[in-house]
Amino acid sequence: MKISKNEKVFIAGHRGMVGSALLRRFEAEGFTSIVTRTHKELDLTDRSAVRSFFDAERPAVVVDAAAKVGGIKANYDFPVEFLLQNLDIQNNVISASADFGVKRLLFLGSSCIYPKFAEQPIKESSLLSGTLEPTNEPYALAKICGIRLCQSYARQYGKNFFSAMPTNLYGTYDNFDLQTSHVLPALMRKVHEAKLAGEKTVTVWGSGTPRREFLHVDDLADASFFLLQNYEGTDFLNVGCGEDVTIRELAELICEVVGFGGDLVFDSSKPDGTPRKLLDMTNTFALGWRPKISLRDGIRSTYEWYLKQLG
Repeated sequence: MKISKNEKVFIAGHRGMVGSALLRRFEAEGFTSIVTRTHKELDLTDRSAVRSFFDAERPAVVVDAAAKVGGIKANYDFPVEFLLQNLDIQNNVISASADFGVKRLLFLGSSCIYPKFAEQPIKESSLLSGTLEPTNEPYALAKICGIRLCQSYARQYGKNFFSAMPTNLYGTYDNFDLQTSHVLPALMRKVHEAKLAGEKTVTVWGSGTPRREFLHVDDLADASFFLLQNYEGTDFLNVGCGEDVTIRELAELICEVVGFGGDLVFDSSKPDGTPRKLLDMTNTFALGWRPKISLRDGIRSTYEWYLKQLG
């Protein structure tokens, strides 16, 4: 199902890292009717407000990139907010899309939906086959509900709704707050500040042995656009690069890009999270999509953007 460039597209969460990348991509493709709303203009947790918006705008295509997100600490500290707010956002957006004539909807989730000890690389069929990682269980549960809601609308009402599950993302407009950020931007900021302060060491949470897969957010935007144009199914799909690195290797690469010559100290008293999380990309790659940005190039461009934000 191809999307024409004059169809109205609503990008939910356009000010976030993922949403802003999607907005740049659709604009670059020449789409002329892109609808966005800030949180102040439209609170997606407000069911009545969301339904009024959809009734008035009647978008043909919706990409739901809106979510309350954060790293291990944020998920651990605020489980109620991570569960309730994400459920409210996605339930409101998906149900309004169904009720007000949306022809195509893409719901973006997260690879944390999979069991903590899922067989690696993780196939889509691993969903609900084991216990979730406790440190991000509320967020994961919400995203699982979003997947099932899209599948239910497709089966019960014939809606052309589907989901994509990205791996760990990073890039332009990432969150560099050390209290709420994910591992890559947090490490980048810590290494940068250590370099400026002339420190000889940087402390990294955990043992450094867990393995993680990282995808630049512009590659996710590229994959999302590709799937909206080319994928005919309603099952959810993994979106990653098919390769992973240890946290130690990630930290060393960041040190190299930033130009920090000190040592890394690993604090094993802090949680590691899931031992490994590598997505099986067989189904998505079979459709003809591949990522274009290497981890080194992505880290370099992200660091350049971060430096510009610091002035």
